[in-house]
Amino acid sequence: MSTVYTTRDWGFFQMINHGVDSLILEKMKEQMLEFFNMPMEEKKKFWQDAGDVEGFGQVFVVSEEQKLDWADMFYMVTLPHDIRKPHLFPKLPLPFRDTLEAYSREVKNVSQKTLIFIANALKMDVEEMKELFDEGLQSMRMNHYPPCPEPEKAIGLSPHSDPLGITFLLQINEVEALQIKKDGFWVPIKPLPNAFIVNLGDIIEGKTH
Repeated sequence: MSTVYTTRDWGFFQMINHGVDSLILEKMKEQMLEFFNMPMEEKKKFWQDAGDVEGFGQVFVVSEEQKLDWADMFYMVTLPHDIRKPHLFPKLPLPFRDTLEAYSREVKNVSQKTLIFIANALKMDVEEMKELFDEGLQSMRMNHYPPCPEPEKAIGLSPHSDPLGITFLLQINEVEALQIKKDGFWVPIKPLPNAFIVNLGDIIEGKTH
């Protein structure tokens, strides 16, 4: 007999018909790629400060023996507005900045609705869920994976769990890049067109156990 796994078993699901404008998603994909394809001198204007993960670069090197993450990363806090770093979001080139603003707003809306659905499904207190996340932190991490000349010495992104509430992953293409570890095996995930791959983070897991 085959085993049927639910979202609760995996902590992941793909979301279609989410209501986010497909034009915004397409602009986001195109302009994000344009950002990573800018000359390095332009991208260095957003370089991470020492000891700070926000900005362009890569800071997750903890050992000379580790396999390095082979990815360019741009990370920043997007909400609330008043804690945005003035040298990051406001300095992004147009129209990328406007697209990110619209995308941030849309993802906030769909995440709040999703959290309410989760609360109802798990018979949690909806008001408690709203209090936890209504004015919560939103951050964005954009990863770009250029061709690697020595793939045996690198890994795309180190294995990890997401520590916060809920993550919405938008892939720029349909490559089976994401893998989820289930029952000791890594399972490749084929993203559906314009779908969000949704990951319930450690905070939600703690609330539901």
